Amino acid sequence: MSERKVAIIGGGSWGTAFAAVIARNGVPVTIWARRTDAAEEIDLRHRNDLYLPGIELPATLGATTDQERAIRDARLVVMAVPSDGFRDRCAEVAPMLEPDAILVSLCKGIERDSGKRMSTVAQEATGLPPERIAVVSGPNLAREVARGLPGATVAACIDEGNARIVQELCHAPTFRVYTNTDVIGVEIGGACKNVVAIASGVADGYGYGENALSALITRGLVEITRLGVAMGGSPLTFIGLAGVGDLIATGMSKLSRNHHVGEELAKGRRLDDIIASMSQVAEGVKSCGAILKLAAEHGVEMPIAERVGRVLLEGADVKEMVDSLLTRDAEEEFRGIG
Repeated sequence: MSERKVAIIGGGSWGTAFAAVIARNGVPVTIWARRTDAAEEIDLRHRNDLYLPGIELPATLGATTDQERAIRDARLVVMAVPSDGFRDRCAEVAPMLEPDAILVSLCKGIERDSGKRMSTVAQEATGLPPERIAVVSGPNLAREVARGLPGATVAACIDEGNARIVQELCHAPTFRVYTNTDVIGVEIGGACKNVVAIASGVADGYGYGENALSALITRGLVEITRLGVAMGGSPLTFIGLAGVGDLIATGMSKLSRNHHVGEELAKGRRLDDIIASMSQVAEGVKSCGAILKLAAEHGVEMPIAERVGRVLLEGADVKEMVDSLLTRDAEEEFRGIG
């Protein structure tokens, strides 16, 4: 089997951007796309205008609707699909995997019904050992990555050697890849920051200013770290790219889907209408309830996530959600971590 072929399962913005990085490295990479028109546009026109309008993709980047063809001989099989379809897609690709293939998750979510991380879902759905499942997470806004703007990410796997294989295939001059063996911390950071980004989008939408936004994001990092450490993650992970790095990018950027949801809520739009108008998934909306269940199971206080949950799941007043955060009783800064 070729040591350098990569298959990307999913032709959305992040899957396409990630594939473009690898293709520019000179590595053979094929995207599996569900729709024929999307696959042909990537394969023949070197564009994906539905998700990345106006961006030229590498001419060497291939695409197909034939999943088996995309996966055949692939050293890495990268799952770039949303959390709600992740389990089924993993089960579908499992019989096609090469004997030593590494499955890589790009999904920054938590399975809604089970509350499980994507690496755990992948392990259950494919039967692969955890040593052959990796995750990639970091401050990676898809449009910037696709344009070749500088950035960095984390490839995490409990097998350090396999993390380095992912690093080797994906590392590029404008896309630095660092390794980590703390899969729990990397996944919890990636999933929970989406919920905080919704809150920061609301604050941004109300014009609360940079100080409030910075405070909200910083306090969000504290509660994300509380949960991650309680679940077995390393506190160091949350001060790295998959923690604070990703939180800053998603919480501050107008390119962030979750930040966009928060801004639109602040304008008074209904959540269902916001979601219906988006071509891509905002994982914070899908994962919020599961994250709150995890927090309850581990006895972790997550006031920002709790208030976002009231808005998303119960239809609570949006402005009251932000105001109640700003007027909470004072507490010791790192309570529940150290």
